[in-house]
Amino acid sequence: MTTDALETALRQGLAALDLALPDAAVRQLLDYMAALERWNRVYNLTAVRAPAEMLTHHLLDSLAVVAPLRRHLGLPPVPAQAPGGSSAAPVRVLDVGSGGGLPGVVLAIACPDLQVTCVDAVAKKAAFVGQVAASLRLPQLHGVHARVESLVGPFDLICSRAFASLADFATWSRAALAPHGVWMAMKGRVPRDEMAALPPDVEVFHVEPLTVPGLDAERCLVWMRPVRTESP
Repeated sequence: MTTDALETALRQGLAALDLALPDAAVRQLLDYMAALERWNRVYNLTAVRAPAEMLTHHLLDSLAVVAPLRRHLGLPPVPAQAPGGSSAAPVRVLDVGSGGGLPGVVLAIACPDLQVTCVDAVAKKAAFVGQVAASLRLPQLHGVHARVESLVGPFDLICSRAFASLADFATWSRAALAPHGVWMAMKGRVPRDEMAALPPDVEVFHVEPLTVPGLDAERCLVWMRPVRTESP
């Protein structure tokens, strides 16, 4: 698949998702995918290797969560560029078990108003994210080599993609969640068994179906938060 064909397919996918990204962001997404493909030959960052599959299974799959994420965080539609001069504290996002930066790198490119940290227990994967942040000039993107249990945050949103069960995801990252933060888990089919196995102090408040352009598979987002205790 040629670079022009990949760009055309990416733009078609963005249109299907109703995401209006600037040309610079489209180029960054394609450059990121090219870097992922190069590094993958040596470091095995992902089992998906064909560029066409990487486009649908990685880029578009991650881009499908942009609109729901911004809506749940109360943010306006994707900005054309990183905001400047704002006195508001940036929204902090933690991508747990990020691997090659999915969805964290994609979120940092598509949403320049977010501060995105990608954490992975494998050093080479965290190093790749750091290299991407430097080469694509994404100062709001950070790669961290650590176990998520060691992080303290606070993060407004903690997300994961094909990382662990919902219970483990919430338990391991609990210390990093801001007091009013939420978890966003990217899943295939609705994980009813995992939802039933959540600890009593974590609740699912929304399950959101996703449609990924070009991908004939079930996808959903499971939104969770700590159970709020009422003050006496």
